[in-house]
Amino acid sequence: MKFWKMNGAGNDFIILNNLEEGLPPEAFPRIAKTLCTPHRSLGADGFMVVDQAQGEGDFRMLFFNSDGSVGEMCGNGARCICRYGYETGLSGPIQKVETTAGLVIGERIDRRRYRVRLNDPTVIDLDRTAMIGGEEIPCGYVELGNPGLPHAVVHWPGLANADNDLLFKLGRALRDFEGFPKGANVNFYDMLGQDHVLEKTYERGVEDFTLACGTGTGSVVTVLTKRGLVSGKQVQVDMPGGTLTVDVEQENDTITGLFLTGPTNLVAKGEIFDEEL
Repeated sequence: MKFWKMNGAGNDFIILNNLEEGLPPEAFPRIAKTLCTPHRSLGADGFMVVDQAQGEGDFRMLFFNSDGSVGEMCGNGARCICRYGYETGLSGPIQKVETTAGLVIGERIDRRRYRVRLNDPTVIDLDRTAMIGGEEIPCGYVELGNPGLPHAVVHWPGLANADNDLLFKLGRALRDFEGFPKGANVNFYDMLGQDHVLEKTYERGVEDFTLACGTGTGSVVTVLTKRGLVSGKQVQVDMPGGTLTVDVEQENDTITGLFLTGPTNLVAKGEIFDEEL
């Protein structure tokens, strides 16, 4: 099988073009879990399949987490696959990508930077409380698209110097909190300045912190914009893998557009010979 490996701000993915490979869909979860395993295979946070569009898109993106589970969408993955679509001739400078959560529109800014319109928020709850170990953890909750991609948003003062073991345990507990019906990605954040945020995300399906999370970044800025803590314009979000920028469009207090801009990095192209498959 031919593949590309890319990352967006350190969030890394293996891309396979099923328009060429013609693999049965039931094989994808096993392929994802095998290929995404570090040390034993290529290793990645996620596995993305390019397939035939079913509607108005240029092509369809199927996303799988590293544990083989299906993901509704992935913001950094979408930016990477938009570049893949442009550089392989599947789309032009504007990319229309069908995802499980709905149509995503991408735009090529330059050779490495892409901007995508994330799925609109379908659920925004600014004041949820999670009970973890008898302690109340206030958080926001956002779902992007339909079916919605779930994100918890948790303010953590002093995040830059936080105890990583403590955050990991809390992230894992919040990920499975019963108040989040589909489980949730958990985004810890702290304010660094005006329209400047620090974020660290525990990702559902990876079951660990990743270097960046695009939909998590969009969800954090959604909550902060609705709370009046950021302007929603050119909000910079620093993550361990790099900086992403989010713009929020609103009309009559309703979010009508959520845009994510950031870098892509093409790491490798080649063929997979993994004998475990």
